[in-house]
Amino acid sequence: MFTRLRSDIQCILERDPAARSRWEVLTCYPGLHALVLHRRAHWCWTHGLKWLGRFISHTARWLTGIEIHPGAQIAPCVFIDHGMGVVIGETAEIGPGCTIYHGVTLGGTSLYKGAKRHPTLGANVVVGAGAKVLGGFTVGDGAKIGSNAVVTKPVPAGATAVGNPARIIEAQADVRREEAASKMGFSAYGVTQSDDPLAQALRGLIDSASTQEHQIALLWQAIEKLAATPASSQSPDCVPVDAARQEHFEADKLNALVGK
Repeated sequence: MFTRLRSDIQCILERDPAARSRWEVLTCYPGLHALVLHRRAHWCWTHGLKWLGRFISHTARWLTGIEIHPGAQIAPCVFIDHGMGVVIGETAEIGPGCTIYHGVTLGGTSLYKGAKRHPTLGANVVVGAGAKVLGGFTVGDGAKIGSNAVVTKPVPAGATAVGNPARIIEAQADVRREEAASKMGFSAYGVTQSDDPLAQALRGLIDSASTQEHQIALLWQAIEKLAATPASSQSPDCVPVDAARQEHFEADKLNALVGK
C-alpha cells in the first residue's frame, strides 16, 4: 500500500510543476485522495461488499468532487489533476501513466447491465479538461483527448482526438492542415467531420493555402537558382520537379459546398 502511495506521489511531482513537496501532494491533492479511497472501495466491491464500496465512493465524491465507481479499474501512476467534476463509470479501465484533468467524464452509452459500457484508456493517455469519452471502446496508448472533446469511437494509439464530435488527428495531411491553419490565427482541429459542407469547404481552403505557400517557395528557389547561375551555363529547365505547372484550385466545388 505504501509503495503504491509513494509511486502515486512521485508521478504527481513529475507531471505537475506546481507540486513543491511530497507533503504538499499528500495533503492538498484531491486527485490523490480520490484514488486512495477508490482502492478501498474497489476492494470492497470485488469482495462482495457492494454497499460498503458504494458508500466509500460516495464519501470520496463528497470530500474531493471526484466520482469514481468502485467497479472501475485504475492502474498505478494515474494522475487526476485538479479533479473537480471528474466522473469515471463502473466498467471504465484506466491504464498506467494516464493523466486526467478536471471535468472529464468516462461515461457510457448503453443501458444494459453487465455490458462493457465505459471506455478503456491505454497507457499514458492524456484526457483534457471537460472532455467526454462515451462508450465501451478503447483509447490507444499515448493518445490525447483535447479539452471539451466528445469522443464516441475508438482512438488509435498515439493519435489526437479533438472537437465535437471528436475528429481523429493522425494523418500527415491533417498535420499539414493544422500547421497552415495555425499561421492564419486559428486551429484546424476545430473543423468538424466530413458530413458538414461548410467544414469541407474550409478544409479545402486550408489545403489550398498550404499548397500555394509551398509553390511560392519553389518559385523563389527557381529564381534564386537562376540569379546565381551565369547566363551562358543556365539549364533550360530550372523548375523544381514537384512544382505545379497547372492550376488545381477547385473553386466550383467549394462554391457548391457552401451553396453558391
